[in-house]
Amino acid sequence: MSIIDWIILFGTLLAIVTYGVWKTRGTNSMDSYLRGDSTKWWTIGLSIMATQASAITFLSTPGQAYTDGMRFIQFYFGLPVAMIIISVFFLPMYYKLKVYTAYEYLEGRFDLKTRLLAACIFLVQRGLAAGITIYAPAIILSTLLGWRLGYTTTVIGILVIIYTVSGGTKAVTQTQKQQMAVMMGGMILAGILVITSLPANVGLMDALHVAGKMGKLNVVNFEFDLSDRYNFWSGMTGAVFLFMSYFGTDQSQVQRYLSGKSLTESRLGLMMNGLLKVPMQFIILFVGVMVFVFYQYNQPPIFFNEPVRQEMKSSEGAEAFNQLQTEYDQVFSEKKNAIDALTFSVEGENEEAITRAAETVNHLQQKSDGIRNEAQQLIGETLTEVETNDKDYIFMNFVMNNLPVGVIGLLFAVIFSAAMSSTSSELNALGSTTTIDIYKRNIKKEGTDKHYLMSSKLFTLAWGIIAILFASYLSLFENLIQAVNLIGSLFYPTVLGIFVVAFFFKRIGSNAVFIAALISQITIIVIHYLNLIEKAGIFTMGFLWYNAFGCMLVVIIGFILQTIIGTKNTVQKQ
Repeated sequence: MSIIDWIILFGTLLAIVTYGVWKTRGTNSMDSYLRGDSTKWWTIGLSIMATQASAITFLSTPGQAYTDGMRFIQFYFGLPVAMIIISVFFLPMYYKLKVYTAYEYLEGRFDLKTRLLAACIFLVQRGLAAGITIYAPAIILSTLLGWRLGYTTTVIGILVIIYTVSGGTKAVTQTQKQQMAVMMGGMILAGILVITSLPANVGLMDALHVAGKMGKLNVVNFEFDLSDRYNFWSGMTGAVFLFMSYFGTDQSQVQRYLSGKSLTESRLGLMMNGLLKVPMQFIILFVGVMVFVFYQYNQPPIFFNEPVRQEMKSSEGAEAFNQLQTEYDQVFSEKKNAIDALTFSVEGENEEAITRAAETVNHLQQKSDGIRNEAQQLIGETLTEVETNDKDYIFMNFVMNNLPVGVIGLLFAVIFSAAMSSTSSELNALGSTTTIDIYKRNIKKEGTDKHYLMSSKLFTLAWGIIAILFASYLSLFENLIQAVNLIGSLFYPTVLGIFVVAFFFKRIGSNAVFIAALISQITIIVIHYLNLIEKAGIFTMGFLWYNAFGCMLVVIIGFILQTIIGTKNTVQKQ
């Protein structure tokens, strides 16, 4: 990167951190630290969106679209439905009880052990996610910038810790407004530059025709398939349950809207998220599709992780790799001619010629993908410690090699800002839950406000250090955006099931729901294990379906157990 890019990158990051510390100076009470000041609805909405929009969103989602098209957008179709349910049923109860954390409610409805179970599941799940949230951009950025991985994770972690520990919830909320502006401004600019980088004779409509004929505009699929991760039905069922869990019971999100000036402000913030999140994801996916179209007219690398590609050229597999590179270049040359023919046919509105050209293009694309797969396999066999899946490198590789000076620094700032925004929310929530649900409730019951304020800061700091250490020892998943959703799908269903029972099934008591939650959590882990060995033909279920299945399992088992136990243990508290 140029000196201008470095100035823009670090200038942006330091400005955000400084603003967060300055804006929250004088925070001296636990209530202000954990809830923040009364926040307006649009600030709540931006904070909710920024919390979910981690660096993984901006690194992985364009790569997901490049390889798999737009179908990932179906994952978000159920988000508005989930926001309505949370606004109607969850929010009024939280405001009525004036809780600091979502899990306080569970002790009143059930008992202490159920509250602790839900809080501990959250701490495990969100603790893992915080490590991934730091690690995901760190491993990509360290490769692209030539930094050591430990340095990158430490830089991200320390920047977040400084203002999160200093100002708590208010610092997180205030800085996320600037971070969202940087993130979405950068991505929209990137999308515009991708389109303007296409050949002079190729306009937006031509690009859309090429993307459509090559199967990348696959926005909706109504085919019902349990093994399919992303279709309309998984988005409107499994994803609804996941979003209900995440936004309704995950303290990193609950803490965002509990800072609202009123119940109405919090509801408006949630609705803002429900309405804007789908278009936001659509834009990011669309940028990935346009990058794919760009590489139909410009030679793409056979492997997008450039340092690994260079290492292969001097390895014992260099000769075979170079041969694959030659074949890949030849196929691209043939495909480029076919793409030009397709574009010409589209402009001439010749349907027969369009069909012929599209068939040729897709055949050559399959051949190209096959060579890429061979290259990835060769890399895995030659460099055994290297990750062979390069989806998460696609977008930033394009940025570094094709965008002008200044914009590169801005888009790196987008990735760092996204990592900081989501990590700060997670650390803030981890510190709050540890303080309120574990420390204050079970260890130090009679402390001063000042004592709990300092405890919250120390627990937030401790979780930040743990996240950095955890991030330093992780291995790259198949795809980072899927990794985060998978971890959520493993743990969220149980917690959501507990809350659904609490809100809607008053007959089910504490012992029944506690045992049902334990059984459900074990069952989901077993199902996922069976999915991992699906090649043996034992079991297949897309992980988004875990959310609906696990939640309903808690309800059904709880109902059965309560029937067996009887009504003597039923808790009547609201």
